[in-house]
Amino acid sequence: MSGDSAAGGTARTPTTFHWGRYDVVSSGDRVVAVEPHPGDPDPSPIGAGAGEVNHAPYRITRPMVREGWLLGEGDSVRGRDRFVTVTWERAVELAAGELARVRAEHGPAAIYGGSYGWGSAGRFHHPQSQIHRFLAMAGGYTASVNTYSFAAMEVVLPHVIGGTPTSLHERGPTWREITEHAGLVVSFGGLAAKNTQMVPGGPSRHTQTSWQRAAAGAGVRFVNVSPVRDDAADELGAQWLPLRPGTDTALMLALTHVLLAEGLADTDFATRCCVGFDRFGDYVLGRSDGTAKDPAWASGITGVPADAIRELARTIAAHRTVINLAWSIQRHDHGEQPYWAGIALAALSGSCGLPGGGPAGGLGIAEHGTRGHRRIAALPQPAGGAVARIPVARIADMLLDPGGTIDYDGERITFPDTRLVYWAGGNPFHHHQDLGRLERAWQRPDTVIVHESWWNATARRADIVFPVATTLERDDFALGAADSTMTAMHRAVPPPADVRTDHAVFAALAERLGFGERFTEGRTEGQWVRELYDRTRERLGAEGIDLPGFDEFWRTGSAALPEKDMTPDGGSFAALRADPAGAPLATPSGRIELVSDTVAAFGYPDCPGMPVWLEPYERLGTEAAERHGLHLVSNQPKTRLHSQYDGGRISRDSKVGGREPVDLHPDDARDRGIADGDAVRIHNDRGACLAGARLTDAVRPGVAVLATGAWFDPDADGVCRHGNPNVLTRDVGTSRLAQGPTSGTTLVEIEPAGPDVPAVRAFDPPEIVDTDEAVTATGSGRPG
Repeated sequence: MSGDSAAGGTARTPTTFHWGRYDVVSSGDRVVAVEPHPGDPDPSPIGAGAGEVNHAPYRITRPMVREGWLLGEGDSVRGRDRFVTVTWERAVELAAGELARVRAEHGPAAIYGGSYGWGSAGRFHHPQSQIHRFLAMAGGYTASVNTYSFAAMEVVLPHVIGGTPTSLHERGPTWREITEHAGLVVSFGGLAAKNTQMVPGGPSRHTQTSWQRAAAGAGVRFVNVSPVRDDAADELGAQWLPLRPGTDTALMLALTHVLLAEGLADTDFATRCCVGFDRFGDYVLGRSDGTAKDPAWASGITGVPADAIRELARTIAAHRTVINLAWSIQRHDHGEQPYWAGIALAALSGSCGLPGGGPAGGLGIAEHGTRGHRRIAALPQPAGGAVARIPVARIADMLLDPGGTIDYDGERITFPDTRLVYWAGGNPFHHHQDLGRLERAWQRPDTVIVHESWWNATARRADIVFPVATTLERDDFALGAADSTMTAMHRAVPPPADVRTDHAVFAALAERLGFGERFTEGRTEGQWVRELYDRTRERLGAEGIDLPGFDEFWRTGSAALPEKDMTPDGGSFAALRADPAGAPLATPSGRIELVSDTVAAFGYPDCPGMPVWLEPYERLGTEAAERHGLHLVSNQPKTRLHSQYDGGRISRDSKVGGREPVDLHPDDARDRGIADGDAVRIHNDRGACLAGARLTDAVRPGVAVLATGAWFDPDADGVCRHGNPNVLTRDVGTSRLAQGPTSGTTLVEIEPAGPDVPAVRAFDPPEIVDTDEAVTATGSGRPG
């Protein structure tokens, strides 16, 4: 199944990434160009860099084993070792042997199955599905729950509004409703256009920014509550409230205080459709603790003038209002609180349950703001495969503290004694916090097995590396979240000779471990793609949707699905407003829980039973800022998806002197003797990195913005030469409730790096030697 031939011996092949549809132009086994699909009105530029990375010098093209591990040298260090080329047979033998040994000696919980959801837009070649199926059939493993993106929201919202962890996305107002009915969108964390580029499964058409423009054109006003002005497009004409990072909860409580104190709150909705209104109101008004959460109180915390807070509260009460909660606001210490407080503010605003109003989660993130997401068929998973689970952001805790315990959502979790980490899909040395701590933790397991296409930091810290095919080298199909077009993902070029797909690796391991037929079910990869499409076609057929047969779909490259306003999971706020008794939410009370007796009963001092202001471990305006006077915002990059394609042209062109840019306000730069384009050293007590200064008044004074995703490139002292912000972030949970990441709560200081800065080595492959050379040198070799 190849692309269409074109003039000059080239072929044009359609495919899909998480950031949209593209046509891949190839010649022989080389990608010539990656061009946006002509039907996309606002395509992401990121895909243009995918082709060159496919053939990059840091591509992994043969199975590799870390030399010290292969030779049994117990004092060797992951991340600093040479690698040895081995045959596929040898790599499979070594990996299967370790999996069997660890399971026999330590039990299945000693094997951690690491993966993350952005590995592939396709349904079959989805690394997370592949590794979980394999490890489950192999006898079980320890898995993770929740996400780095919005773990706090995932855990707290089911207690507050019921439904699945992401059901707020389905229950919030759509852009069409906002355009037709709303007067105001107040967005905590902004509506950054860069975040609309991607969605799991890939958008067939980027429409988010056009919907925002349409709403503004219809007279909807926007308020951008963020330390970064560019978190709302200039064309929206948004009012900018540049609050101190991590203080959204205090601002929400003060807005609620004005609604209550001035008689503007929707007390009818709060009384009929919520529980805990009186207790929450007493807290906000200061009756229960003696501190009124009024604008003057909040101004001292947030830096937003008290008059501006009062004016915004009155505007909220006077208009049909959307209270939008970006994912970023909950990646802070006590990150559960802003989402809970945001729901409470929306409930009292007068707009909850009315067309075009109420709370929203993630407007301006991916292509959210539409409804109708359909769950298409995925690789089947055996029941009971995960014998233990940990919150996803607690992996370093698990590795460093076997047998230790943590609280999590009313449970007590005991960490297993992890002896083997198997990672396929994702790059923990990009998205985890306090990478120096993770570096230490990563030395603890006996064995680390990684599937990778490139020599990123995680591959460099593996013992066995299986080289795997990229999206451009596989057949698959995709459907983006809330999208209405299913797309075919045609293989554009063959993988290098010694590179296989994730599925082929697991199939070979399963065969050696004795369950090969069960894992593959006797199907080839092409047959699996067809099978999952046929299952999807059957499932949607039951809903009255007539998809074409697979052959026609594969030939045409896409299939349209009718838009459908699906019933929100957990109940509708509109139905709740109309009839609280007849249309309850999936909460214990059936209503919005401004106060949750369930959460209160957990007894967590860092997450009580209602939204409150809790002082974070560090922030601007406190003594902690006297040593480290800048708050670091490590947001999502504009030029890549997390760390994917950081070596691609689009990402490289955004660098300053080859390093990740850090945005500084000119006043902060002047005070530190920093000029635009300077190499700078960013540091705190946890670590340090180098970056390139970029001066702009689009950031609040006292704030530095360093996007995530620069490939981790530490020198001998652990200083990242490339600019990965997670050498600076603290690795602690949001609270005992969710145990989510708190990367947003980070103070730093910045200084000129001086003239003698080291070169970036992030894209240099490690030293590689031949198997025979390594074994002959010692006369030994790890047994199979």
